[in-house]
Amino acid sequence: MKDKIEKGDIVLINKTGKYHNQVGEVIEVDYNIFFVKIVIVKLGNQEEAFEEKDLKLKSKKPSVEEVITSIDKILEIVEQFLNLPIKEKVELPNRLKYLKLDIPKLDKQVIQKNFDNIDKILAAAREANSSASFWQEIDPNLEKISWWIRTSL
Repeated sequence: MKDKIEKGDIVLINKTGKYHNQVGEVIEVDYNIFFVKIVIVKLGNQEEAFEEKDLKLKSKKPSVEEVITSIDKILEIVEQFLNLPIKEKVELPNRLKYLKLDIPKLDKQVIQKNFDNIDKILAAAREANSSASFWQEIDPNLEKISWWIRTSL
């Protein structure tokens, strides 16, 4: 894991005071006039600025490779959806494959639309079969893809 803090990373506030030990997501990185790295962190509904030295990296945002791997894992599991209507049984794997092809192109609108459709199909499938064990594998992978989309485009 790289120690360089970047947009989209999850950090722990290491500075004593009001925000000590709170966890937030980096939404922007900048430098002040003395070339000190200033990191804007979203903490709940507010944003606060910290020097990089006051933060501890908790987790890196997913890389493109990790997102592609997550899509592949979901694609493998999709085969287990027995209760999907025929249209969705064909559409879901196709949309996942298109998403995999679109991610390297970084086209925000295409990626977001495709992801929203995948999410909608999976939500309907969850309603039909919420107790299946494969959701424990799908959910973290879906979250990783969502995190990358939210912070990379």
